[in-house]
Amino acid sequence: MSRGLGGLVAALLGDDGGAPWVGAVPGRLDGLLASMAWPARAGVRGAAAAVDAYAAVRTGRRLHGLTPDERETVLASLAARPALLPLLDAVKVPVMLAAGTERMLHEEPGTPPRPTRAVDDPPLDCVPSAEWPDRSVADAVVIGSGAGGAMAARTLARSGMRVVVLEEGRRHTTADFGRRAPLDRFAELYRDGGATVALGNPPVVLPVGRAVGGTTVVNSGTCYRTPDRVLARWRDAYGLALAGAEAFGARLDEVERTLRVATQPLDVLGRNGRLALRGAERLGWQAGPLRRNAPGCRGSCQCVVGCPTGAKQSVQLSVLPGACADGTRIVTTAYVLRILTEPDRPGGARACGVAVRRPDGTEFEILSPLVVVAAGALQSPPLLRRSGLGGHPRLGRNLAVHPACSVAGRFPEPVTAWRGVLQSVGVEKLHGDGILIEATAGPPGMGSFVLPGVGRALRTELEGAGSLATLGAMIADRPSGRVLGTRRGLPRYDLDRGDGHRLLRAIGAMGRILFAAGAEEVLTGIPAAPRARSETELTELLSGVTARQLHLSAFHPTGTVAMGADPQAAPAGPDGRLRGVRGVLIADGSALPSCPEVNPQLTIMAMALSVSEAAVLHGPGDPGRVRRPLPRSAP
Repeated sequence: MSRGLGGLVAALLGDDGGAPWVGAVPGRLDGLLASMAWPARAGVRGAAAAVDAYAAVRTGRRLHGLTPDERETVLASLAARPALLPLLDAVKVPVMLAAGTERMLHEEPGTPPRPTRAVDDPPLDCVPSAEWPDRSVADAVVIGSGAGGAMAARTLARSGMRVVVLEEGRRHTTADFGRRAPLDRFAELYRDGGATVALGNPPVVLPVGRAVGGTTVVNSGTCYRTPDRVLARWRDAYGLALAGAEAFGARLDEVERTLRVATQPLDVLGRNGRLALRGAERLGWQAGPLRRNAPGCRGSCQCVVGCPTGAKQSVQLSVLPGACADGTRIVTTAYVLRILTEPDRPGGARACGVAVRRPDGTEFEILSPLVVVAAGALQSPPLLRRSGLGGHPRLGRNLAVHPACSVAGRFPEPVTAWRGVLQSVGVEKLHGDGILIEATAGPPGMGSFVLPGVGRALRTELEGAGSLATLGAMIADRPSGRVLGTRRGLPRYDLDRGDGHRLLRAIGAMGRILFAAGAEEVLTGIPAAPRARSETELTELLSGVTARQLHLSAFHPTGTVAMGADPQAAPAGPDGRLRGVRGVLIADGSALPSCPEVNPQLTIMAMALSVSEAAVLHGPGDPGRVRRPLPRSAP
């Protein structure tokens, strides 16, 4: 680690040698940065160098050469300049991730629940790309093993097709999760070490998973059914017959059975969830435990870094084993370069396979008449462009996300939010206005994003995190983003003005819940207005804040290869087939025509089930031609 970054860590955490865990933070941070893509890594290091240079201008010495009191003075001066706050925030988030983890490992007396016995995951037929032959054939190739890809693979395999699933990440097991600290898993399970950012004003952190099972491995396990109003809009405004309430409802039922979805029992909610229920009840707001795909959940609060008990039924535990039992094979560490096509009819083309790259740079091909694209809303558009299939003017546009913010309430008694269900309670009072509030707590060491201050004040906040309860809100947005690039997805997202107002309204509503539950103060997560000690004070603070001052994350990207009946507006037809080529099916979140307004795993899986069933019925060619299922190919 550079002296500049090490000095900044010491300054941010007020390191005076009195807390042993603080000295271990630079090493932990170095490992985290190494897992990030180079733009994010360079950005953090560049911001650290700029802060170090600021210290040198003010004092004549770099941060590492200053006394603790001198470092405190420099950072206080920097934090007092609103124009320089973004510079400080650029390094504060990863430092807090590393700091929270080290404090937990050094000082927490208990550890999150671990399996009492070894947990054996269901068998999967996974083959590293290094061991896959240079040329092979299949009846269908599925690109991506997440919610949509897994469901499509299982459906096609059940029909008798020989299916190969290609996954850029590797397989992780429940036993793996139980052996490693949460932050260590975080860095490997997320693309770019969790540092994917949509450029905009403000920029938005947009974490997505990369592993066998895709983002389902690292989501919260929350399972909402698609709202009827959303299905009606998709049916009436976008011409999606598959969104009919009865037919789509039956597919949602099947997905729920597969994932073993049920309402979370009260006994494992934890105090974070119970406080959310208390506050909502006192306000008279509708709230209740969330429905989740986690039977037997033990409240480890680690859903977003892989469940260490095997309770959460991510698709590598619930869907892909069935696909593999029917002959599907999963090739891991496989980066799909392009979809192969050949001429078909005058001026047309059809898919004939994929070209894939191994980590060592060598390539292989799989020949297939059907290619299912399920690489996710950020990666599917670049893949199609690399394949010469990106000509539709709306490809990569229409990006919807759930912009999200979080707040924390400080209570007079211990909360220990990381003991219990990570996302436990839903508050739906404002859902009709596009605001969904959920009680959400981070895993040990990963819930410190809202903490204000620098130096000793920040360290004091971190050491008092056990008394905080946290809520998060996400907004059903107006699709206002797009995905650029060919080699990798480069998201751009400009927050809609109305969505910004709703985010500020959501912060106010979450503050009301926390104060009603008994919080002594609310931490807003807004650097310019970090804390309020009453509901009135919170309202006054928010009146002077703009959406551009918010520290935003976003989740659930959708819409970039949208389905629809209008060929001018939608790159994919209403049956999920990519326009302009035969034999390419879209079966991931990118196919959803607008924001689903809820955590979308059930919606994506039901949609993938619909479009893959149609492909089985009609074959890889014309959608109007009904055919009999393919016989199973020889192994």
